[in-house]
Amino acid sequence: MMFLLLTFWLYSVGMTPVVKKRPRLAELDALRGIGAFTVMLFHYSTRFHEMFPTVSHVPFSFMGGDYRVLLFFAISGFAIFFTLDKLKSAPDFIMNRASRLLPAYWVAMLLTLGVEYLGHATTLQIPPMAIIANFSMLEGFLFLPAVDGAYWTLTVEIGFYATMLAIWAGPGQRRIEQVLIFWLAVKWLMAAWPDMPERIAMLLVLRYVPFFAIGMLFYRIWSGQRTVRAQLPYFAAILATVAMLEKPDLLLAAVILIAIFSVMLRSYLRFLCVRPLLWLGGISYSLYLVHQHIGFVIMMKTAELGIDPWTGFAAAILTAIMLGATLNHLVERPAQRALERWWKGRTHPRRAETVGA
Repeated sequence: MMFLLLTFWLYSVGMTPVVKKRPRLAELDALRGIGAFTVMLFHYSTRFHEMFPTVSHVPFSFMGGDYRVLLFFAISGFAIFFTLDKLKSAPDFIMNRASRLLPAYWVAMLLTLGVEYLGHATTLQIPPMAIIANFSMLEGFLFLPAVDGAYWTLTVEIGFYATMLAIWAGPGQRRIEQVLIFWLAVKWLMAAWPDMPERIAMLLVLRYVPFFAIGMLFYRIWSGQRTVRAQLPYFAAILATVAMLEKPDLLLAAVILIAIFSVMLRSYLRFLCVRPLLWLGGISYSLYLVHQHIGFVIMMKTAELGIDPWTGFAAAILTAIMLGATLNHLVERPAQRALERWWKGRTHPRRAETVGA
């Protein structure tokens, strides 16, 4: 029934033209900000108590952190085309992603390790060899623990980037709908083949491909390359896959994501574009990198000092936001700009000279 209602709604919405494409969807930043903040609330109110049940904690549980991660995956599916549509070569893509992800990640990892060791948080520490592997950001594919538990999503993102680069080099993003049908079919194969090698499932992001796909389909609508009506069979394939292979709560999450992106494309989420949310969205990657274990150590130490849980909770939130903003301002953005300038100067020296002049 839910599927039929959504299909009817999407079809009826498809009769109304999508609002004219804008150069940038500020709503994406607002949604990132909401996602980052609510994941932080989930970790501090729910995950902290699960990991440290004997430590005093705030008397509420903000559930559903995993669902907000699915929002990030859908946004990634949408935003990846901003890079792919102007991509010239595979090395350019790799450098683009590396300059975006790695500098802030390395600094955040060192900050997290420092706080863990200074705070004597032995429960959160991992072996030295695992730490070394973490510098590659590939520890998930090596089945090694991450410096911070939140970093598991980075393994998913890397698998997604690798798959999208292969699609760009092969059939091309212009045929993404046909590729998605095959991609979903491989997810069905995983369900029928329990012994499928885990690294294949990870590299092809088979557990999360429907949620990335939602963002991809909506980008094609927003960019004017496809209509809502033309995308309906592919939305149906996504929902059928989630309905048959996943739990009902994930089907509900997929339906909600489709609804969110649908109204966003018609500018009905412009009310979210307020300065605090846009600012949080701008620092969301850095905030995500530093918030979990550092916040846990702060809440543990305040509890040891006899400080009430609400104060420790607030201190963790404020510290994480401060660190995230600092990391974004001093490392993430300047490092990305510097590396991109260096790469352009190395691969396109004439263009770099023109820009420098």
